[in-house]
Amino acid sequence: MPGILYIVATPIGNLEDVTLRAITILSDVDIILAEDTRVTMKLISSLNAKWPMLNAKLISYHQHSGEEKKLEILNYLLGGKNVSLVTDAGTPGISDPGNELIDWLLSYKPDLKIIPIPGASAVTSALSVCGFDVNKFVFLGFLPKKRQNRLFKWLKDGPSTSSGRRITFAFYESPYRILKTLTTLEKVFGGHTRVFIARELTKIHETLYRGKISQVHELLQNDKVRGELVVIVEL
Repeated sequence: MPGILYIVATPIGNLEDVTLRAITILSDVDIILAEDTRVTMKLISSLNAKWPMLNAKLISYHQHSGEEKKLEILNYLLGGKNVSLVTDAGTPGISDPGNELIDWLLSYKPDLKIIPIPGASAVTSALSVCGFDVNKFVFLGFLPKKRQNRLFKWLKDGPSTSSGRRITFAFYESPYRILKTLTTLEKVFGGHTRVFIARELTKIHETLYRGKISQVHELLQNDKVRGELVVIVEL
């Protein structure tokens, strides 16, 4: 009987955000696929300090893993091994290669049992505290390095709700590009448009910025911007 593939969300910063169900699954599976085994090992070591029962084999799987690695994973599953896929932080498949692996496995084994183990996600965490109307939103993942103006113009002129209001959008951004991105946003949408930026969510230096684009831009120019960022633009 084939094994089960579990898609397990892990903490985005604070290790206490791991769910009890995630701990149970990670304790029961035979193999854990990790984006970076060193990062995942820190989580496992932390969990083993309280629940010394995680003994799964740790295998690297990341965006540069090739066909041979995918075939190895498929053979484990066909051989009856239960496997968990984790990312460095958050939910696998959200801006990482998890969905690519799932698509590949299902092309060979369409009835493969895949179970999501939900948990932390940076984008939903940011959306929950931004205070904007996010009943409908567009998630862009990481912005393309080129042609941002074209994407922003499409968001400005294109999708809207049934009431005609344009749809709020969210994306991930690098601290090295955020000031340039805010300059572009201000040019396209105007400095009066409200923006929310979450930096280092759930970590010691967590910082939330909220206000007009021009105001937030000024705040960030006078601050040392480090760590991962989630940006939400209210339209």
